[in-house]
Amino acid sequence: MNDNSLAYWQDKAEQLVIEGRAYINGKYQQAASGEQFDCLSPIDGRHLANVSACGQADADVAVACARKAFDSGDWRRFPPAKRKLILQKFADLVEQHGDELALLETLDMGKPISDSINVDIQGALRCLRWTAEAIDKVYDEVAPSAENELGMVTHEPVGVVAAIVPWNFPLVMACWKLAPALATGNSVILKPSEKSPLTAIKLAALATQAGIPDGVFNVLPGFGHTIGKALALHNDVDTLVFTGSTAVAKQLFIYAGQSNMKRVWTEAGGKSPNIVFADAPDLDQAAAAAAGAICFNQGEVCTAGSRLLVESSIKDEFVAKVIAATKQWQPGNPLDPNTNVGAIVDQSQQTRVLGFIEQAQQQGGSLCQGGNAIEPVANGFYIEPTVFDNISNDMDIAQQEIFGPVLSIISFETMEEAIEIANDSEYGLAAGVWTSNLSKGHRVAKALRAGSVWVNQWDGGDMTAPFGGYKQSGNGRDKSLHAFSKYTEVKATWIKL
Repeated sequence: MNDNSLAYWQDKAEQLVIEGRAYINGKYQQAASGEQFDCLSPIDGRHLANVSACGQADADVAVACARKAFDSGDWRRFPPAKRKLILQKFADLVEQHGDELALLETLDMGKPISDSINVDIQGALRCLRWTAEAIDKVYDEVAPSAENELGMVTHEPVGVVAAIVPWNFPLVMACWKLAPALATGNSVILKPSEKSPLTAIKLAALATQAGIPDGVFNVLPGFGHTIGKALALHNDVDTLVFTGSTAVAKQLFIYAGQSNMKRVWTEAGGKSPNIVFADAPDLDQAAAAAAGAICFNQGEVCTAGSRLLVESSIKDEFVAKVIAATKQWQPGNPLDPNTNVGAIVDQSQQTRVLGFIEQAQQQGGSLCQGGNAIEPVANGFYIEPTVFDNISNDMDIAQQEIFGPVLSIISFETMEEAIEIANDSEYGLAAGVWTSNLSKGHRVAKALRAGSVWVNQWDGGDMTAPFGGYKQSGNGRDKSLHAFSKYTEVKATWIKL
């Protein structure tokens, strides 16, 4: 894989043959109803593919195939070392098709091609390879027992897993779900977002090519209110895993209760605070990180640092640095490797973000930078990175997840006030703390109600640490060995000797 040039990627895009059908039981097929929807690129509005719009009938078929594959034991009874080799081959195939997958991701979702290559493809590979390598490193337990008894605690696969993933990181989020689910011996049905289904559809064929048996990994594109709902209500789906909005996450818990009380693990919304104290070790570095935390992936990130809390004594100086840093992030053609801000995923999302910008101005926010829709590529959906100062934490712009490149700057006087403001949110996904005082950094990090806290950095960590939130950011834990527990049942077996 390489970054190449705009002309290179434009030529590759013209030659690309895109698959839009569902993938069930080892083969591509149209939705049972024959219904399709248009997949359009946010880059310039071009038509990419006709994608199958799956529904209840497709859910029934896919779940039956997944259940049959699970019950047969062709996958779950493989020795862990054999599953590891197959998942490693799966990762190798993803790497071999990296340019194609990166291009699909960029065309479909609008992110810069350089990010698709260097962030999304690499992130998917790290997930698949780390998870594969962990398969035969996880041990069961022997319980303490009397000498005439043997107590064993084992982890068994749950069965059929339905995974519903978002549009902002389609490939990485899919791998975060399917890798541990497959590693632990389950069958998986993946439902990608209708806004960005193409990499998931391509991924399915690579799984089969790697040696994953038919029926073990299926992909059902379509809409949340049809195929998503059908999977969430299905009585033969054992576990539902989801990344997306808090509103949808809440509805999935209702569907689970209305059906078979399936387990539901959700990674939901965020309104993450990034706290900069006056004693931050490097204000230039902190400002650059603050700009990246809201501009990367067009701000369409659940952990976007959308609330920047700045100690009042350095506020004017620091805001100037943030504005200067934000100007380095400018929307351009996502197929140009030099672009660092791409297109908003579609017109409805662009309209939503612009609505928040207008509302913030009406409520008294000071617009310092950006705020406009622009067209670096004709017929595309783009928004300038936007910075607001003089925001109070009770404004909608500071409380609602916008999912766009819109930063709210809020000042504070004391450490206690910073913690209070940071925690004054229904969300609790991530947070950042910038200080040279290790003791202060530790106390603040411990007090923050967030699943991930980064000190003197933003978005740190790797596959060895879990990712997930507090409060209405969901109950899920992706990455690390913690993810394995979502896809296994704990069984205690006592043998009389």
